[in-house]
Amino acid sequence: MKLIKKHYNFTSFEPFIIIAFWALLFTSPLLFGRFEEQIDWNHITIVWLKYVPLLAVFFINRFVLLPKLFFAKKKGIYFIATGLIIVLTTLAFYTFDNNSGQLQQNNRPERVERFDAPEPPPRFSENRPPPNRQRPIGPKPIPAYANFLILAFLLVGFDTGLQISMRWANLEQEKFKLQKENVENQLAFLKNQVSPHFFMNTLNNIHALVDIDTEEAKNAIIKLSNLMRHLLYDSEGKTNPIKKEIEFIESYIELMRLRFSNKVKIKVEIPSTIPDKSIPPLLFTSLLENAFKHGISYKSESFIHVSLSFTEKNLNFEIENSNHPKVAEEASGIGIENTKKRLDLLYKDTYSFNVMENEQTFKVHLNLPI
Repeated sequence: MKLIKKHYNFTSFEPFIIIAFWALLFTSPLLFGRFEEQIDWNHITIVWLKYVPLLAVFFINRFVLLPKLFFAKKKGIYFIATGLIIVLTTLAFYTFDNNSGQLQQNNRPERVERFDAPEPPPRFSENRPPPNRQRPIGPKPIPAYANFLILAFLLVGFDTGLQISMRWANLEQEKFKLQKENVENQLAFLKNQVSPHFFMNTLNNIHALVDIDTEEAKNAIIKLSNLMRHLLYDSEGKTNPIKKEIEFIESYIELMRLRFSNKVKIKVEIPSTIPDKSIPPLLFTSLLENAFKHGISYKSESFIHVSLSFTEKNLNFEIENSNHPKVAEEASGIGIENTKKRLDLLYKDTYSFNVMENEQTFKVHLNLPI
């Protein structure tokens, strides 16, 4: 058996990455600003207000656009909506930037004009031309709204990439959990679910059949061999053909019939046509074990009904057994809980698992996608 490496939960670092990014962005005016004597808090406040549209784009992208569109397989609509929101916030930034610039100009102290005597014009030599007073023209700075537009696209790209990375990390964690759960379920099943008493009683019944019905004893040995082969070899893969799982159910039930008298009414309904599809192995074994272990009383009549049906995309498995109070008190329900945990990891929210119980019957209904 392969050893499973320990995985670390990298998704817990996501809040720290986001907080560090915004903390660096909002402290950058303080860290890189040029203040000779003291901090100009009016200027810092105006810069911070310019970050508000970026913050709005971030929250809309993270909590609305990504979950509702991008991860809902509507990527085309997502890119269109993201572009429109960035353009609208850029226009809002452009308007705010112009208004704040005019406000800063209005708050500057008025220039005091001096009415001194005009200076005499400079004298130039007749052979030397007057100096060119025009300043050399350099490259124009990038407008503030263009910087905002670039930063908004980078921010959305950063946030989207971070979300994709975190989701990928979650998927890897779920695969690890599923692998570990499968190994634990197989070990627990081999050790506990099919108990040694089951094999001992089955062998004793086969031994008794040898003198009574030799052919029936041979058939029972074949069924027991098939059951053991399925447990030891067929269950090692991730999936098994449905036909093999049904053969296991039939062999299990036929061997259990040898243990009980006619007071236990066992009814099995399985269609003749089986879909050529696969499912995870040993999904029904815990449910069968619980039904035969906790649903049969040697003092009163008991029954077990097993039915299996198929639709185009689903499998329906139902097992119903008689409910005896004394037996029910001893039932722990561990097998059902383990089955449900495994189904949660395998199918998430695409399956249904219902348990119905009253004074007379105990029923479990399972619906799986195939």
